[in-house]
Amino acid sequence: MRFRLLRRRLTISAPRMAVRSALPWPFRWAMLAIVLGFCAAIGLWAFEFGKDIAGLEKGSKEELVRLNTQVNNLQVELATVKTERDKAQSIANTADALVTAEKASHESLLVQTKQLELENRSLRDDLGFFEKLIPASGGDGLAIRALHAELQNSSKLKWQVLVIQSGKNQAEFNGRLELSFTGLLNGKPWSANLPGEPPAVRVRQYGRIGGEFELPAQVVVKGVSARVMDGAVARATQSIKM
Repeated sequence: MRFRLLRRRLTISAPRMAVRSALPWPFRWAMLAIVLGFCAAIGLWAFEFGKDIAGLEKGSKEELVRLNTQVNNLQVELATVKTERDKAQSIANTADALVTAEKASHESLLVQTKQLELENRSLRDDLGFFEKLIPASGGDGLAIRALHAELQNSSKLKWQVLVIQSGKNQAEFNGRLELSFTGLLNGKPWSANLPGEPPAVRVRQYGRIGGEFELPAQVVVKGVSARVMDGAVARATQSIKM
C-alpha cells in the first residue's frame, strides 16, 4: 500500500506536479567540473598559504645543508673523542700495570727488609753474646765460655750458651746440654729443668746453643745453670744470676 502511494507521488499521476526546464547533460558535467576545479584551486591556495605562514619552504635546503654539515662535524668530533678515549684507556691500563708491579716490588722489598732486620738482630745478638765472653784460662779442654739469659716478657726467657773446645787437633765432641732454672713462685723457692729432650752439643772448636723457655705464671727467675754432659759425666758447668 505504501509502495503504491510513493509511486503515485513520483509519477505523473501525483496530486502535484512541477514542470521545470532541464539542462543538457554536457552543461551539467561542465558546471560540475568548474565547481570541482574551483574547490581544488581554493584548497591548493590554502595549502600554499599555510606553508608560507609556517615557513616550511623558506630556507629549507640551506637548513638541510647546514644540518648535514653539523652532523658531519659531530661525527668527526666523536671519532676524535673515541681516539682520545682509547689512548687514555691505554695509558690508564699501563699505569695500572705499573702500579701493580710497583706494589709487588714494594711487598718484595718489605719481605727482604724484614729478613734483613731479622738477620741484623741475630748478628747483634751474636755480637753482644761474644762481647760478654770471659777470657778463657790457659789449658786445653771443653768449657762453657758464656751463658746468657734475657727475659723477653713476663712468660718467656731467651737463653744462649757458648761452648768452646780449646787445643789443637781436637776431635769433635758429641754431648748434651742440661739447663736448669731457679727462682721464686709466690714467694717460695722454685726450680725447673729445660723441658723435652736435652739439646745436643756438637763442638770441634766452638758452638752456640740457644732457645726459649716458657715460664709458669708468677715465677721470678733468679738464676740459670748450664752443664755440658758427656754421658753421665759433666764436662763443663756455669751458672749466672738474673
